[in-house]
Amino acid sequence: MRNYDHPNLFNFRDLGGYPAADGRTTRWRRLFRSDSLSRIDPADAASFTALGVRTVIDLRRPREVERDGRVHAFEGLTYHHLHPVHAEWEASVDADEASDARWLANRYLELAEDGRAAVVAAVEIIADAENAPVVVHCVAGKDRTGVVSAVTLGALGVPDDVIAEDYALTQGATERSMAFLRALNPEVARMPARWLLSPAETMQLFLADLRARHGSIRDYLGLPAETFARLEENLLERPAG
Repeated sequence: MRNYDHPNLFNFRDLGGYPAADGRTTRWRRLFRSDSLSRIDPADAASFTALGVRTVIDLRRPREVERDGRVHAFEGLTYHHLHPVHAEWEASVDADEASDARWLANRYLELAEDGRAAVVAAVEIIADAENAPVVVHCVAGKDRTGVVSAVTLGALGVPDDVIAEDYALTQGATERSMAFLRALNPEVARMPARWLLSPAETMQLFLADLRARHGSIRDYLGLPAETFARLEENLLERPAG
């Protein structure tokens, strides 16, 4: 994991350097995850554009894009708005009172199933080397971004515990992000505490649930073998030496 200095972003990081299939590792500066890029201003622009990002995948709901705006149309940047359809969390009810980790994993499974078309479309875009570097983001860079990041890494053979550790890194970023948002809108403080958590156990549970339903992450995505080959070629490399 490698962080970059963007003053108005709190959860921007590189998904390079992780162990994957056949002794390979994920490549640096090919795939990034982030909280909302709508906050990029002149203070961020130089460090962001220096990364050479070609493609942004925005997973927010249409009303969130309308409310907060989208990433600036930097020269050479392609923007995709892919909204994974999923239930509002306020309306989500589990049969039994679940732990926080279990509750969040249930929400992620709902998102992965109901919003499957958008998740698959995001992975297809990520697989194309001509689109790299790619940034995937939502509002906090935790839930929708976490699901897309997890299934992408899972399809590359990154172990579940590594994916879960990456997901859990969001906790510190969420605390900084919420402090920023509360200063703008005190109503944010009313958000249920469990919505803001990102325990590693949640991602472990979610990935296990997805495999229990579909057999494997690749079977869930249902993409052609050629697409997975392109994903590996684009995002994996042999460690130096």
